[in-house]
Amino acid sequence: MLDARRLQLLADLERLGTIAAVANELRQTASGVSMQLSALEREAGVPLTERQGRRLRLTAAGTQLARHGRDLAAVLTLAELELDSLRAGSTGKYRIAAFPTAARTIVAPLSRHLRDAGGALDIELDVLEPDDAVEALRAGRVDAAIVHSYSNLPRTAPDGLHLEQLGSEPVLLAIPDTEPADATGALRNRSHEQWMAAPDGTTCQRMLLQACATAGFEPAVAVRTIDYSVQLALVAAGAGVALVPRMAVTEAPAGVTFRTPNPEVRRDVAVAMRQSSLSDAGLRALVDTITQHATRVLEHHAVP
Repeated sequence: MLDARRLQLLADLERLGTIAAVANELRQTASGVSMQLSALEREAGVPLTERQGRRLRLTAAGTQLARHGRDLAAVLTLAELELDSLRAGSTGKYRIAAFPTAARTIVAPLSRHLRDAGGALDIELDVLEPDDAVEALRAGRVDAAIVHSYSNLPRTAPDGLHLEQLGSEPVLLAIPDTEPADATGALRNRSHEQWMAAPDGTTCQRMLLQACATAGFEPAVAVRTIDYSVQLALVAAGAGVALVPRMAVTEAPAGVTFRTPNPEVRRDVAVAMRQSSLSDAGLRALVDTITQHATRVLEHHAVP
């Protein structure tokens, strides 16, 4: 195996012409440089230099190996520059998870911002519900996860994870606009309604069940879908009612009216990282940028 440092010495010799010049530039002794070049020649098994007056001229084999030495030096320089950028947090590729409405309202604008900024921070996205996102984060399949919880169903950070709150938004009661204008958001008055709900076992479905239980009834679920646009379309069609986070109603169809439910529910949004990743400067920079975008989005959706 050829020694990479000796190959770079050979490239320096080709560039500078004498061992003394190489030694002076590298602040080594001439005898030390000569010994390293002799060792490289033994490793190669062919002559690499020949004397030409006071200078050493590279043989054909020496010239070929010197080219590889130059290539190695260029690669190492690039690696050092990239390492400096990684340390500064200005470059890196990270995989994040986000629940669907966050992917649409937070991550999509973030992706455009990163491209327009011309930086070297890059992201890949997995759209996952919070429980699945947390598991992907713990398993190392993603580097950060945007997750949510509800005021009636709080979430704590599992062991080994770090959770940073991004803000909160209201959950609204969606009803057909054919209802009387004085219709209230009292959930106890909706015990006879058909309900739109998220699939069984999801955080959003458990939020609905808890809200209705607090109001004193168990909802009759007619539709199960995580797609809030489908839920709202069915509400507009008069098929039932739904509890919908504010970020999900930016494109509500005609025929839907919103009320603040009683009891009131809010959705809290956070970003999670592994505690072992907190020292990653690039990830820290990415999370800070996520926080900036999420704060603007959540402030916009803070009230009904």
